[in-house]
Amino acid sequence: PSREDFPYAIRQVSEALSSNGSTSMGSVCASTLALFNAGVPLRAPVAGIAMGLISDDVDGKVEYVALTDILGAEDAFGDMDFKVAGTKDFVTALQLDTKLDGIPASVLAGALLQAKEARLAILDVMAEAIDGPDEMSPFAPRIISIKIPVDQIGAVIGPKGKIINQIQEETGADISIEDDGTIYIGADEGSKAEAARAQINAIANPQMPEVGERYLGTVVKLAAFGAFISLLPGKDGLLHVSQIRKMHGGKRIENLEEVMKIGDKIQVEIGEIDPKGKLSLVPVLEGEAAAE
Repeated sequence: PSREDFPYAIRQVSEALSSNGSTSMGSVCASTLALFNAGVPLRAPVAGIAMGLISDDVDGKVEYVALTDILGAEDAFGDMDFKVAGTKDFVTALQLDTKLDGIPASVLAGALLQAKEARLAILDVMAEAIDGPDEMSPFAPRIISIKIPVDQIGAVIGPKGKIINQIQEETGADISIEDDGTIYIGADEGSKAEAARAQINAIANPQMPEVGERYLGTVVKLAAFGAFISLLPGKDGLLHVSQIRKMHGGKRIENLEEVMKIGDKIQVEIGEIDPKGKLSLVPVLEGEAAAE
């Protein structure tokens, strides 16, 4: 698959514990099954078959017989080891070893036709077990690629990297941005990568918040008149000190740092949006949150 479709480096290891045939062609078939099972979107399944050849002089003429799926003895005592791998439509790899000085083209052509018949039969058997990529495990390391408008790259990065660092810190994902707007998100599990993608999309393809929407926000700045709460990367609102008092039974608060600190999580609701788009927040009190 292309990097855009599947931005992973793949290391495929095959271990044959015993064999009386072609371990390489067995590995080709097993690799297709394993990659599909792991969720790799292969363009097409690939199978392989090892062809052999025996030849002898019959009435003064050399006769040839092609063998399909050779055993160890047929490989050792035969005249050819001809490995053919491919999809149902075309050959992807060939390897030929021979003990003869030469093999007639017609014999090789016949061996290729036999190999195709065998390959198609093997592909049918493989398809009965798994005929396409499974869903990747949510616990598998995840790399996601998304594309954003180039003019939104700065918004995702933020001043001095503030926004992108905030997303990485909150989600646990690693994020890299290409000059063309391609963003690669890497995380040790799928949920973290998806959380980072959601935050990036909220910036690059913003939706205007509406009055009444609720968020689990993060305190990012304290001032004498209230606290600034980050609802989404790049989208903050003000929780006025009068609203903060409601969280503490209406008591007067001399110093906000006595009741909250930067980094605290607070459930808030958008109470008002002024003509300039500034957000005024109200706290979601314990009873209201339970009713919600």
